Amino acid sequence: MKRRDFVRMASASLGLAPAMRAAEGLGAPPTSAQAIRFGYAAITWGGNDRQAIEDVASLGFPGIQLRSNILPEFGDKPAALKELLQAHDLKMVALSSGGVSVTTPPAEEFVKHERHAAFVRAVGGMYLQVTDQLPQGRPATAADRRTLGERMTEIGKRTADIGIPLGYHNHMNSLGERPGEIDEILAAADARYVRLELDVAHYTQGGGDPVKAIDRYHDRLLFLHLKDVEPVPPAAGADPARSYRWVELGRGRVDLPGVFAALKKAGFKGWAVVELDAVPDKTRTPKDSGQISKSYLEKQGFRIEDGGRA
Repeated sequence: MKRRDFVRMASASLGLAPAMRAAEGLGAPPTSAQAIRFGYAAITWGGNDRQAIEDVASLGFPGIQLRSNILPEFGDKPAALKELLQAHDLKMVALSSGGVSVTTPPAEEFVKHERHAAFVRAVGGMYLQVTDQLPQGRPATAADRRTLGERMTEIGKRTADIGIPLGYHNHMNSLGERPGEIDEILAAADARYVRLELDVAHYTQGGGDPVKAIDRYHDRLLFLHLKDVEPVPPAAGADPARSYRWVELGRGRVDLPGVFAALKKAGFKGWAVVELDAVPDKTRTPKDSGQISKSYLEKQGFRIEDGGRA
């Protein structure tokens, strides 16, 4: 089956219009005069996505990022999710589509992420996020990073046919952990189809400076993940570089003021999604952590509800 035929079939099953090219404005950055709009990622709620939607909306964030774990409930009824988000005045900024494997048959990877992109389109979302998977039982190689770039290019071509831009999320414990590795992956991927979704905390923990990453890749930024990271005492014999935890904004060592200054210098206009994989202090709720990060952004001069500088 040809790629475009598959796209049409997958899209038809989700109730999409026949035209497969990006609709005008779909996946585009905010059109208001204010440069950054802020979303919040549902991952903190550990799969309780309905509660995440409720809490993110109540905090005043205009956007939310969901994960593919939402598909068992809404995969065959995207209109229901779209209605739920609209009822809470939320835009689905992105769907976390999972990791791209460099060892499984490529067709499996293409089909999975293509279906996810069709779902995003049907929900009225904007972007598809992918990470990657380390090969099992052997060290990763430069060839793996080239393969990843090539596979993501094909995925990005297919998602572009649906109208959903593809973003690569740099991540610890992945092929794209360190700055040089990320450079290799992006060099192997076609910039027309694979853009960077920069996670500033993962980039910092991977030994990089996110300010320099923004300077280098500002023309290729799709959107960002904002979170913070702090070191924790390593266990006996453990690698200190692997001893860390994600924390709310302003509570770690990421140069967030520098990040915002770099985005302004670069003229970035788009979405930044606050993400926290889990609540670091179990006396707090996910919503409590969201309020901490929201308060930090407000102290930096941002307004959350309309997504820009005060």
